[in-house]
Amino acid sequence: MAKKSFRETLREWDEGNFDFTMKTAGIPLPENEDGKEKEGSEWSRTPHLRTAGSEIKAFSKLYPVFAGLLLFAVITFLLLVIVEMPPFNSPDTPANRSEVTWRYIRSGLSETGAVNIVAGVILDYRAFDTLGESHVLFAATVAVMILMLAKREEEEPEEELSILRNDLILQNTAKVLVPFLLMFGAYIILNGHLGPGGGFSGGAVLGGALILYSSAFHPGKLQKILNMKSYRIIVLLALSFYSGMKCYSFFSGANGLETIFGTGTPGAILSAGLILPLNIAVGLVVACTMYGFYAIFTRGRI
Repeated sequence: MAKKSFRETLREWDEGNFDFTMKTAGIPLPENEDGKEKEGSEWSRTPHLRTAGSEIKAFSKLYPVFAGLLLFAVITFLLLVIVEMPPFNSPDTPANRSEVTWRYIRSGLSETGAVNIVAGVILDYRAFDTLGESHVLFAATVAVMILMLAKREEEEPEEELSILRNDLILQNTAKVLVPFLLMFGAYIILNGHLGPGGGFSGGAVLGGALILYSSAFHPGKLQKILNMKSYRIIVLLALSFYSGMKCYSFFSGANGLETIFGTGTPGAILSAGLILPLNIAVGLVVACTMYGFYAIFTRGRI
């Protein structure tokens, strides 16, 4: 039998014809009681297996060494980069020399009406980026639906339903926490243009509340409100509203036209132009996406 190279052996292992853990192609590695290989065994009479086995053993021994050296080199490089970085708030910081950054700081409040500069950037100056991120969430949910909704006709196991109905600790905890989580998520979304928060973080809290409720009680209760039909309507309206409003806003701004959405009084709840309704739209998409993933992976349907 012709001797096979190490590359060919690895290719056989990749195709399932060779066991990388040294028990190879249906020929177990015979050993004595002391762990040494028996002489005259079928393994010892197969030269290419012995050669590949020794090379794999050598690779297994050297792998941790090379992995450790690579990890040490990466850590050293990152530490050297940190040492060379300018101190926090230093005038030499590249971010402080950026004209774009100073434009956001100097003119962000007057141009967007948002006290939270971050919200002004992601939902006004760079709102199309956020629109793309929202569509990425929607596309991810669609991909999961395509892969997993084939089980939508299957009934849930009776054992699972009985566990959900009889877990009193989880149910009582959900009764207390879910209302507060829903209120807190709504607060984060509505406060996004005034302080820390926004559609992504608030939507995550709302999605977590829906997941907790669905885990504690029978999913059918929540499915009466948030099912496949309502999910499609909510996401379609939210993304369409976001796209339409920002297209209108950018078109008006590019042509020097006055928009019907004023900046309002900074600090007021109804201010910052489109940022508040856009935060609401993003929050709905994020909440539906989180709950949609949970529902599809657990039950095969929303």
